Amino acid sequence: MVAALNAEERIKMYLEDAKRFLEEALREFEEGVRSGDVIRIRDAAEKAWNSIVQSTNALLLKLVGKVPSSHWEKRRLLREIEKDPRMAELGFRDKYAARERYLHELVFYEGIVDVEDIKFELEKTHKYIEEVEKILRELYR
Repeated sequence: MVAALNAEERIKMYLEDAKRFLEEALREFEEGVRSGDVIRIRDAAEKAWNSIVQSTNALLLKLVGKVPSSHWEKRRLLREIEKDPRMAELGFRDKYAARERYLHELVFYEGIVDVEDIKFELEKTHKYIEEVEKILRELYR
């Protein structure tokens, strides 16, 4: 059994998980493209989506003190943090919703596999995680 983690440890864990899921997504995507395995490509998209979820958990835990229990609640809290003009400029809510639509819904669930589009989404996923990390670093000062 894992001991209860404090908020800062949980934030670190969510970010580490986000990075690990993205690494796995990139590896699985490359293997899927190389072998022509559409299922692997779709699984890679789902792993990338999970990296968005995990990094968003870290962001919201730091900013609002809780981890939302649903995607709807995450979107609602992302909307709330955008009442701060600095956060609104970053557009986390729109970025979260876009990755949900493309990676989770279109690629994973609907099976729409456009390799170039998925590469583009994987790059955007990487940038999202970097932006979350940057905000968290600024908040730790």
